[in-house]
Amino acid sequence: MSKYFRTAYQFGALGGILSGISFYVLSLFNADPSNLNLVFGYLTTPFAVYLAIRFFKDYANGGFLSFAEGMSIGAVTYLLVALLSTLLIWGILLQSPALFEGVQTAKWEVLAQNKAVIIEQVGLESFELTKLNLKGMSPWDIALNDGIWKILPGLFFSILISVILRKNKS
Repeated sequence: MSKYFRTAYQFGALGGILSGISFYVLSLFNADPSNLNLVFGYLTTPFAVYLAIRFFKDYANGGFLSFAEGMSIGAVTYLLVALLSTLLIWGILLQSPALFEGVQTAKWEVLAQNKAVIIEQVGLESFELTKLNLKGMSPWDIALNDGIWKILPGLFFSILISVILRKNKS
């Protein structure tokens, strides 16, 4: 079983750690690093999935890869990226209440600036619910959102990469 997941663990850990580091570095330059970190995740997650599947195919499986193997390795990779990213960002936000307050303030400003558009598109009730949810937001909410947005592109790219790299034994 470790043959299948060794590369997934390595590249999943690398992607998750890079995501945590990017959140910290972006927080030095921006009051709300959460949005920019999502963009960074859209680049690193597919890259980590690709590398994990490619390394498994080339170095652990003799140049062969079934769709199921690719999907399994991809899933472990992007789930590990998401888990580590979530935990690291949560830890950073817990250690820095000022950073969390800056993120929350930036989100309040975006909500206030776009009030008319939001009310026009989804209605006053949804706007008020968003305000209420933003008021009750915690560091865990920001971290979990980041992790979820690592899973979605990870799943998509796992399917795509598994199909492209698939090479069955004859």
